[in-house]
Amino acid sequence: MASKTTLNAKNLETLGAARLAELLIEISTGSAVAKRRLRLELAGAQSPKEAGREVTKRLISIARARSFVNWKNRKPLVTDLESQLRAIKEQIAPADPAEGLALLWRFMQVATPLFERCDDSSGIVIEVFHDACALLGEIALSAGSPPEALADAAVEALRDNGYGQYDGLIAILTPALGAEGLAHLKQRIEALAPVPVPPKGEWQAVGYGSGGATYAHQIEERARQSLVRMALKDIADAMGDADAFIAQYDPETRKVPKIAAEIAARLLVAGRAGDALGFIERAEFRDRDWVPEEWQSVRLDVLEALGRGDEAQAFRLEYFQRSLAADHLRAYLKRLPDFDDVEAEDKAMAYALSYPAVLSALRFLIHWPALDRAAQLVEQRFRELNGDRYEILTPAAAALSARYPLAATLALRAMIDFTLSAGKSSRYQHAARHLAECDDLASQIEAFGTFEPHATYVARLRRDHARKSGFWGHFA
Repeated sequence: MASKTTLNAKNLETLGAARLAELLIEISTGSAVAKRRLRLELAGAQSPKEAGREVTKRLISIARARSFVNWKNRKPLVTDLESQLRAIKEQIAPADPAEGLALLWRFMQVATPLFERCDDSSGIVIEVFHDACALLGEIALSAGSPPEALADAAVEALRDNGYGQYDGLIAILTPALGAEGLAHLKQRIEALAPVPVPPKGEWQAVGYGSGGATYAHQIEERARQSLVRMALKDIADAMGDADAFIAQYDPETRKVPKIAAEIAARLLVAGRAGDALGFIERAEFRDRDWVPEEWQSVRLDVLEALGRGDEAQAFRLEYFQRSLAADHLRAYLKRLPDFDDVEAEDKAMAYALSYPAVLSALRFLIHWPALDRAAQLVEQRFRELNGDRYEILTPAAAALSARYPLAATLALRAMIDFTLSAGKSSRYQHAARHLAECDDLASQIEAFGTFEPHATYVARLRRDHARKSGFWGHFA
């Protein structure tokens, strides 16, 4: 049972309303954020309209402020914004959805002037606005907003999206917009006129590059074109119109593997698997050794949709052999008949042993897991291990240490040897710890085979690196 002095709502209720009020006054003294929160609660207790007035005043104040928000005062700002958003969501919108929606748009309009004076390197401020943007769709739906008016508001919002506060807005508003609103939104977006080019004597340079000066009207026009292209893609998705989505890319761009995958995915949803395969197969690759995961995944989906399961299986195996992609191998094995999968898995593990990139093979075998094969790999190809790759070798040594102490020792030695030979003094402490781990493992190793016994290895290190006192000082 909780103590009666534990801070919880039930215990605080025993103090009575009068005493709690005194404590709140005392605690809020000197805290502007706490005072604003209390005033907001008092306004909400009177009526949603009073709460709306309080929120409006605060939003105007935040928008007009000029002081810079740094990491020290960013958290109080976030608390303040969250309080205003909570009041809109919980106190105002349930009683008056139209008023709640109007306040929410006003809340979103605070973003641009705020980010002009705010350091949001942590991303916590923009997250509040993303939460508010997500709420727009919910409240717009309950408010029964006229679709055309909502579309008009969306256009103005997207034109003020310099900080990404409205990202995803079209998808968010789609249920409230409906077919009529989406059609009007598309019309408005397509009608956005190009930025007029001023007389040359009035061009305002805003930057310089290898191609010369960049002018303000050029930046504005690029922003308009980007807005139109992205909005029309989102509208096409909302309408389920794959052809409209495709139309936003020129023929050459459609051959970019990631773009081809996006197009094919939409065609597949539309039941046009044959067309989807065409885009997938027309994709052009600069480097066949690096194929985007999205393209691979969609190609497999398309082949399966076309009933070409054998080709899909061959593709999975091919890309496993190319990149040791565990997901492709698991999917390949899952589709094999019983017992065939066991034999195929053995062949895949054997294949990994001879894979050209030894550390990629080691990482794959550790994570599969196939620790016996990983140990075999380390012992057979020890000379190929790059001791600089501690992010692979350290977890590999840890995974192997219980059952394969020799292989774990060799992984540790690779890092020790690299650190000392390269004189990486910043890693001496880690290398000394690795050598201590080798000490512990030595008693578990029955035979070192062709490798140096532990004592011989340590003696050689003392001889070859005797002057590296920064290392030996860490090794007791």
